[in-house]
Amino acid sequence: MTLDIVIPAFNESRQITALFDKLRVIAFPSFIHAVQFICVNDCSTDQTKEVVEAYQQQYPSFNLLLLSHDQNKGKGAAVRTGIEAGRGDLVLIQDGDLELSPSDIPSMLDCMHLLKVEFVNGSRYLPGVMRPLYAYRRYYFNKLFTRIASVLVNVRFTDLACGYKLFTRSIYNKIQLQENRFGFEAELIIKMARQNRTLIAEVPVNYFPRNVGEGKKLKSTDGIKIFLVILKYGLFKN
Repeated sequence: MTLDIVIPAFNESRQITALFDKLRVIAFPSFIHAVQFICVNDCSTDQTKEVVEAYQQQYPSFNLLLLSHDQNKGKGAAVRTGIEAGRGDLVLIQDGDLELSPSDIPSMLDCMHLLKVEFVNGSRYLPGVMRPLYAYRRYYFNKLFTRIASVLVNVRFTDLACGYKLFTRSIYNKIQLQENRFGFEAELIIKMARQNRTLIAEVPVNYFPRNVGEGKKLKSTDGIKIFLVILKYGLFKN
C-alpha cells in the first residue's frame, strides 16, 4: 500500500523543519511500500514556503511535494488541496506544528491494517497517553462536542478535534468535504462515521500543546463555529 501524509501549514517556519526531521526517520510498517509527504502552504506570511523549499533541496530523497495557496483558505481547504494532489491508497493528516508526535503514526497504520478498518482517529484522551496539563476550558468543550457528535452518529469517539486522522482514499472518495477552517475535523469525522460506523477505530496519541505565543491558531471563538458545524452535519445528513 502507498501512503500520502498531508501537512497543512500556515506560518510554521519555526517548527516545520523539526517536523520534517521526525517524519524522515519514521520506520513505517512493511505493508507501506511508498510514502509521499505533501505540504500545503496556506499563504503563510512568514518564511514557511522558503524553509520548505530549502528542505527539499537539502534532502532530495525525502519525497516532499510543496503546494501553495495564493490566499489563506483555512486548514480544511489546505487538506483537500493536498489530498487531491496525492495518489496514495491511504491518507494521513499531519498538522504542521509539533503538538502531535510523528512517532505515533506507525501505531495508527498498524491499527488500520490489523483491524481492517477504513478510518482511524487519533485520541489524546485514551489510556496510556503522555501529555502535559493544559487549558481546562478547551479540554471541557472538546469533550462536550465529542460526546454530542458521538450521540448524533451513534459512534463512541473520545477526541473529535485531534489532528491525527488516517483513512483510505476509497472512503474519502465517497464523501464531499466542504468546511474550510477548523470545523473541518468535525465534518470529516461525522461523514466518515456515516459511511460505515463499524469500520472505525481510535488509537491513543501523545500530545504536546502550545499556546498562542508559540503559534497556536485555534481561538476560543472558533469553538462556537465548530459546534455549529457539528449540528450542521450531525442533524442533517445532506
